[in-house]
Amino acid sequence: MTINNFYRQYLQQLQNIYSLQEAAIITNWVFENKASIKRSEIITSPEKIIDEKIMKVLNEALQQLLEHRPVQYVLGETWFYKLKLKMNEHVLIPRPETEELVEWIIEDYKKAENKKVSILDIGTGSGCIAIALQKKLLAAKITATDISKKALSIAKENADNNNAAVDFIQSDFLNEAEWERLPEVDIIVSNPPYIPIREKEKLDKNVTGFEPHNALFVPDHSPLLFYKKIILFAKKHLKKDGIIYVEIHEDFAEETSAAFSIQFKTVEIKKDLNGKNRMIKATHYR
Repeated sequence: MTINNFYRQYLQQLQNIYSLQEAAIITNWVFENKASIKRSEIITSPEKIIDEKIMKVLNEALQQLLEHRPVQYVLGETWFYKLKLKMNEHVLIPRPETEELVEWIIEDYKKAENKKVSILDIGTGSGCIAIALQKKLLAAKITATDISKKALSIAKENADNNNAAVDFIQSDFLNEAEWERLPEVDIIVSNPPYIPIREKEKLDKNVTGFEPHNALFVPDHSPLLFYKKIILFAKKHLKKDGIIYVEIHEDFAEETSAAFSIQFKTVEIKKDLNGKNRMIKATHYR
């Protein structure tokens, strides 16, 4: 079979579950990752015969994709803030909005006089936030924590692969008895679980079927569970004039802001590139 015909069939099958644009992006990514075949090669050499072994590898990936397994898990990698990260089902797949959270911190850091800040990333998962910050804020002392040993294993590997000096600590952040193991810092950052379980049915199969639920969901009766814990934690672990940056559920932006306003004098809600209330910065602990 020619490489062009195989590519077209592949793309067509993925359109059964993805839009044309999404299917094209995924197809190009899989072809390059699994077979080192770039789109430019398909365009310039459409009549080239594709090797059967390569077809087998690509078809195996296709079957996983058609079962709604995220392409990041199929390929075992993703990109975040121009960094290549290892991925598997033990860690949440980083979203573009989280890159915006990282960018917010970096922009503020550039304006600050204190260049040797200490940062704690709560619920680090793949380590994407902590690693991205360390690569940009070279003088920063960065610690990251997560409840999952398997997630931390991936995070440590990602840090090593990207030459990022991050201290990782396994801890159950909801257990206040474990807080003494965590450092006092200038900045707390977190993309915690914030989706009420009742919203599970609204999410795509590739999310609910494969991504770790403990990194996604909170009880319906307590959607602000992690934010309230972070606010309490900050009382003893956030240094004077310290700052908190968190990603939030757009539907609970006002409630989350109000919770932070009880203990912080200044609370700012920031929209993402899609115009959704997605981040909060809290400063000046009362």
